[in-house]
Amino acid sequence: MKKVVAIILVLSSLTLLAGCTQYHAQGASAGAIIGGITGAILDNRNPWRGGVLGAALGGVAGATFTDVSMRASQEAAAAGKPVAYVTEDGRGLYRADPIEYDAKTKCHKVHERVWEDGKLIKDQVREVCEGEKVERRY
Repeated sequence: MKKVVAIILVLSSLTLLAGCTQYHAQGASAGAIIGGITGAILDNRNPWRGGVLGAALGGVAGATFTDVSMRASQEAAAAGKPVAYVTEDGRGLYRADPIEYDAKTKCHKVHERVWEDGKLIKDQVREVCEGEKVERRY
């Protein structure tokens, strides 16, 4: 029975990731790893169960955070104005500030910052392009 549940969880998570971008997959992977380790540590009686549940919840949370981050940076680039999101409990804040636009590459640079409980936990510059980048490969 445990093997069946594990196989169902793996297949369902792969189905969710199939429609995601590279960034969503990276966010989901990081969340799944952190959630899996945390779940295994917290579930003393059955670390496998805790690990699987933690990985599933962490993967969803990581992909969701990545989606919010990508949308906000695209909004900031398109509007040319800062965009901020606050969590419902007020503990988390995401802010995207447009920096510059490169007409040659048609890409905007956006400064992203994330605070949790007033502490800066993420600070990066993301490039948001109007079209898709295409590499010429042979």
